[in-house]
Amino acid sequence: MRLDKWLFYARFFKTRALATTLITKGRVRLNGQRQSKPGHTVAPGDVLTFPMGNLTRVIRVLAPGTRRGPAGEAQTLYLDLDPPDPNATSSPLE
Repeated sequence: MRLDKWLFYARFFKTRALATTLITKGRVRLNGQRQSKPGHTVAPGDVLTFPMGNLTRVIRVLAPGTRRGPAGEAQTLYLDLDPPDPNATSSPLE
């Protein structure tokens, strides 16, 4: 499956165009290698690293997915290898 399509199906980005933009800027790593082509193939077992807001996400692909479904379905497509700290605050001013 295409990298941009998988990121969209897994609900990391609201549109494929946003995923494509991040990939073409070289901000997404696939198994430690910087990617610049949105059509690069992603398979189960691959590890993706990419920025989302102030966080750097590290994700292991578990399944390719067949559609952009509800959030619960999307969460079955990946394993978060570096989950966000639940005790961290969203704003540094708090």
